Amino acid sequence: MQALQSKKYLKNIENKMLKQYFMKFEKGLNNFGAFLSSLFVIALVSLTLLEIVLRTFFDKSTMFADEYSGYFYLASVFLSLGFAFREKAHIRINILTSRLKNVRLRKAVDIYAGSVTFFVILFILYRVILMCIDSYEFKILSEGVSATPIYLTQIPMIVGLFIFVVSILAFIIRGGHCDS
Repeated sequence: MQALQSKKYLKNIENKMLKQYFMKFEKGLNNFGAFLSSLFVIALVSLTLLEIVLRTFFDKSTMFADEYSGYFYLASVFLSLGFAFREKAHIRINILTSRLKNVRLRKAVDIYAGSVTFFVILFILYRVILMCIDSYEFKILSEGVSATPIYLTQIPMIVGLFIFVVSILAFIIRGGHCDS
């Protein structure tokens, strides 16, 4: 009997440690995504300023600033999805959960919504990976002056969606946000 209880106790400790490691991994991944996102924002602002200076003082243009600004913006948005979700910065419709008095019921609704979101974003991630593979295999280039391989601009989407999926999974494991 004692051996069975100590096995359960050890299993419980292992599960808690695994959960802690996963939460640390998720937090680090989100911080990494946010860091990369901020680098893309800095690159976006720098490129825009460069274009302004070149046009104003030298009557020249980089010819690709508007195209790459879009790529940098896309990368910054996707790479910050997980961080924003973890920090509760996404728009959250809590009409239903705010009216529920039972905390367990609110948790159940959060976990259900998180699970649906998890599978939807996982499907989107899968489709974006397929799109990126197609772009690579067919050697699709942008129509702009730079003729950038499109798959390069889709890689941050994959990374950002992966980070977002991990964040949603952590949300489910934590048991939701539980609005008060």
